[in-house]
Amino acid sequence: MKLHTLKPSQGATRERKRVGRGQGSGTGGTSTRGNNGAGARSVHKNKRGFEGGQMPLQRRVPKFGFLNPFRVEYKVINLDTLQEYATQYGATEIDHTFLKAHGLISKLSTLVKVLGRGEVSAKVNVKLNKFSQTAKTAIEAVGGTATEV
Repeated sequence: MKLHTLKPSQGATRERKRVGRGQGSGTGGTSTRGNNGAGARSVHKNKRGFEGGQMPLQRRVPKFGFLNPFRVEYKVINLDTLQEYATQYGATEIDHTFLKAHGLISKLSTLVKVLGRGEVSAKVNVKLNKFSQTAKTAIEAVGGTATEV
């Protein structure tokens, strides 16, 4: 087998149908385009979403909701995750560079908020963007610090 001998398997491809080659071919005259209308013309092309004059789907379905341009989006990390990283890597300082190095965030500019799910028993100093009240009290209860950056 060589590259110049490769060809599709039997029945995998079809010859192109040659239309408009006289009445005897069976596809002469209108060339399989029907008798009249926009589809029979040579330059006919529909817009995306055109449904033949029927009211298109994107106009039938009502609009709802809105996107707040001032929304601030935070990546969420819970106390149990902080505890896991503290025990697994022996971390005492958790900040953006630590989280990026361990794959929890992709950019240093990512805003991170710590929430209070789970428990933390290791003394860790956390320097992140935001803390919930329960997370802050839980971190400070075991002797760590929760600093908003």
